[in-house]
Amino acid sequence: MQSLEVISINLWQILVSLCNLLILFLIFKKFLFKPVKKMLAERQAAIDDRYQKAAKAEDSALEMKKSWDEKMEKADLEADNIIKSAAAEAELQSRKTLDETRAKAEQIIARAEADAELERKKAEDGIKREIVYVSTALSEKMLEREINAEDHRALIDSFISSIGEEQDGDK
Repeated sequence: MQSLEVISINLWQILVSLCNLLILFLIFKKFLFKPVKKMLAERQAAIDDRYQKAAKAEDSALEMKKSWDEKMEKADLEADNIIKSAAAEAELQSRKTLDETRAKAEQIIARAEADAELERKKAEDGIKREIVYVSTALSEKMLEREINAEDHRALIDSFISSIGEEQDGDK
């Protein structure tokens, strides 16, 4: 039969292999595991920091957008108020100008009426002066010649009727 030496179990060799494995594990743990774990923690911290900064930047951007929207609304309201104010002021100015124009027109009409009244009075005064002049001339003529009462009345009546006809013709 053959020998089973090939398949034999050597306990010392197993123990030495296990010790070697334990020593290698401790060496790797001391020199590799802690630095790798530290490096992974640093990377995780850097990634978390970037996420926090991104979240802060997003919050800041949203805050700025909200502030900008509020400013735009205020600007729109202010623009509307300015437009309404300008329209009201233009309306007021238009009314004021129209009132001034009406007042000037009324003054012109009143002045024209006063001028017409003055001209009428001047014409009446002129007619009165003319009547006085004609009466004086008539009186002179009457005095130059002697007339009786009937002739005198006839002259005055003809004179008055001629003055009435002149006034009717002037109007």
